[in-house]
Amino acid sequence: MKTKRETKTKGLLLLFAVVLAISITACGGSSSDSAPRTLTDPAGTEISVPAEIDSIAVLAPSLAEIVVGLGHGDEIVAYDTSSVGLPGLAEDALVLDLVSPDMEQLVALKPDVLLVTNMSLYDQETPYQPLIDLGVCVACVPTSDSIADIQSDIAFVADLLGEEDAGQKLIDDMQAQIDRLSAIGRTITEKKKVYFEISAAPYMYSFGSGVFLDELIELIGAENILASEEGWLSVAEETVVAAEPDVILTNVNYIEDPVQEILSRPGWEEVPAVKNGEVFYIDNMASSLPNQNVVKAMEQIAAAVYPEYYNE
Repeated sequence: MKTKRETKTKGLLLLFAVVLAISITACGGSSSDSAPRTLTDPAGTEISVPAEIDSIAVLAPSLAEIVVGLGHGDEIVAYDTSSVGLPGLAEDALVLDLVSPDMEQLVALKPDVLLVTNMSLYDQETPYQPLIDLGVCVACVPTSDSIADIQSDIAFVADLLGEEDAGQKLIDDMQAQIDRLSAIGRTITEKKKVYFEISAAPYMYSFGSGVFLDELIELIGAENILASEEGWLSVAEETVVAAEPDVILTNVNYIEDPVQEILSRPGWEEVPAVKNGEVFYIDNMASSLPNQNVVKAMEQIAAAVYPEYYNE
């Protein structure tokens, strides 16, 4: 038979348990919710993600645009020189060199997260070890060359920032635009030949297959004159002239008038695109940065190559 003391003690323990449960619920969960998470970044490295992220450093404009797209632009406290001028980035944030950022400045800043690509300081084995030793989450997202990989990168950054729903919306909106434009592209039977220039003469540069820009050209119903080759590549003028492209696109932004420069090239007068004035500029950032904004480049490419299909 239980004594009154035992009954009272059990009652107090029960009351304490109830109060504790209510307190945990009111605080948003158990203490384990505030523990770091473990993720594997796209480079294959296991990283520890802090439970709360209040400051982000980004050393790639493509990743900066993803962070902004996910609604976390105001948390970016440092970015690289190539990102200067991007919408959504604070002008008073620390600006660092893309290839060789000042490690002392980054250490002093000590962001919660640092996002980099394989282009930042990757001539060293562990360039960001001083930051990792301080507890900074350093995630590497190598530059992607396909639409599918771009969408995977968006999903990773969204997961990193705890914005899975926002990330899925970015991907869904992106895919909806691609589906809409590619549906028109599938109806086009007379395919135009396209040359897309990303570096002007005399050091002409373009791409073959295995690059997201090649995918975009194919999806809108056209053909890349260099599709038989692979990856990013230097191009000889004779190759372009001999291929007789119907349309020439350029995203070169370091000369005053890249379209006129192409139209005025000696020896290109009989190239169909030049002869017919079918040379167009495509937004440099939208066509260069592998993120959700490549659909803007896709729309511009489609309208330039097939205005009769895409401008209606």
